[in-house]
Amino acid sequence: MGAVIPVVIVAGFLGSGKTTLLNYLLRNNRGTRIGVVVNDFGAVNIDAMLVAGQVDAMVSLGNGCVCCAVDVSELDDLFAQLAQPRNAVDVIVVEASGLAEPRNLIRMVIANPNPRIAYGGLVEVVDAEQFASTSAKHPELVTHLRMADLVLVNKADRIEAQALAGLRAQLADWVGQVPVYATTHGRIDPGLLFDDRVPDQPKVAEQLSFDILLDDHDHDHDEPGHRHLHDDYVSVAFTSERALHPRALVAFLEDPPSGLFRAKGCVAFAVAGERRKFEVHLVGRHVVFTPGTWARGERRVSNLVLIGAGMDADLASKRLHDTVFDGETPLGEQEMLGVWRYVTQ
Repeated sequence: MGAVIPVVIVAGFLGSGKTTLLNYLLRNNRGTRIGVVVNDFGAVNIDAMLVAGQVDAMVSLGNGCVCCAVDVSELDDLFAQLAQPRNAVDVIVVEASGLAEPRNLIRMVIANPNPRIAYGGLVEVVDAEQFASTSAKHPELVTHLRMADLVLVNKADRIEAQALAGLRAQLADWVGQVPVYATTHGRIDPGLLFDDRVPDQPKVAEQLSFDILLDDHDHDHDEPGHRHLHDDYVSVAFTSERALHPRALVAFLEDPPSGLFRAKGCVAFAVAGERRKFEVHLVGRHVVFTPGTWARGERRVSNLVLIGAGMDADLASKRLHDTVFDGETPLGEQEMLGVWRYVTQ
């Protein structure tokens, strides 16, 4: 992950399973060091008690909601504390209060001045059994979902398969191309949210099974009617010896394949006089290009990895190959305008 630490926000209504998800990530992170900010609305921070002792570094915001804080420097200070190199934190997870306003949390992370902090996406957790009633009472939940980069339909084991399919279809209508991911007991492969400390080289369209991760998985696979309530995620690796068309790649990132959650890698562009190496990061709908230099002797080869849920791997791979520039004459500098829109200063 380099020096930049992504901040993943986990939000959702009270009781949706945010703490369960966080505890699962802490137990099954495969060596990744997770820093946690637990925000509980109440005098006693019960959520902090639930995760205590399972995390590398944790700070709590009790007796209030971080998204409503007038002085946001407190959150900045917490991020600065977790991002100190001596903590060796790879990712920060903010478990928001069930009463939090995600829009303000996102703004706080994006506006954070610490160069080691970057927005890592909003994960909205939905209670499959209770969502119909809670969203009727709190229609703002639908607005929150439309800001999400990933929607987790938790407690999927508590409703019938047909009802689950209907709920996911309804959510997909609201959130568009954002992945809608069914799970139970907060079980989600951590690789969908953040990298392993020492990641394995992904294979093209590799299907990763949750069964190898679940040390406490229900052992009822042979029972009649048993069904897996979790989805496998898909990882697609792309490599090109030929440089890419910058406008084509930007178009791909601005209109990504349905189900794509993350993209990362580095690319070379077929533009006259452009010899820089551009790192690419996408989380949900947030794109960042970072120009740099190729190492001495490093080949100018574009490498990207896509990670998503319910993503058509073949289609995603084809669309990436379509970004390869096959002309003989290098492109003009104006073709880089789309890229520069997403370069951070």
